[in-house]
Amino acid sequence: MILVMLGTQNNSFHRLLEKIDELIEKGIIKEEVIVQAGYTKYESNKMKIIDFTSREELEKLEQKANFIITHGGVGSIITSLEKGKKVIAVPRLHEYGEHVNDHQKEIIEKFNKSGYIIGIKSVEELENAIKKIEKFKPNPYTENNNKILKIIEDFIDKVN
Repeated sequence: MILVMLGTQNNSFHRLLEKIDELIEKGIIKEEVIVQAGYTKYESNKMKIIDFTSREELEKLEQKANFIITHGGVGSIITSLEKGKKVIAVPRLHEYGEHVNDHQKEIIEKFNKSGYIIGIKSVEELENAIKKIEKFKPNPYTENNNKILKIIEDFIDKVN
């Protein structure tokens, strides 16, 4: 099973779900896909879509997932890594009205450069990321608040 986590922000991320639908149709994705969609209203007969769920239920889904596709939210990435999951992260982009700015690109880039995730810049790269995920060996993630704080501080410094 693949879990897709879109977080709880009041922004839509249709582009990602449209691409996943397309990859299921093409046979690239063969597993069951469960989506925690948040505020993204999307209908599909190829995926199970849940708007919101309890933290406990989401954790069960994370544990069960073979890998996780998520937006570039720090919380979604870290909770997946803490559970030892392989993660593909896709940024919400300001140009599509998916976020107020493009900070998710920088967050994903930092986690990608650290070897924790497969970070991509656009939904168009998702097919290749999925083809790589099985052989991807992420660097082990250990809860290290100093390392995460450094990632966030570097991001804030860059924005300012």
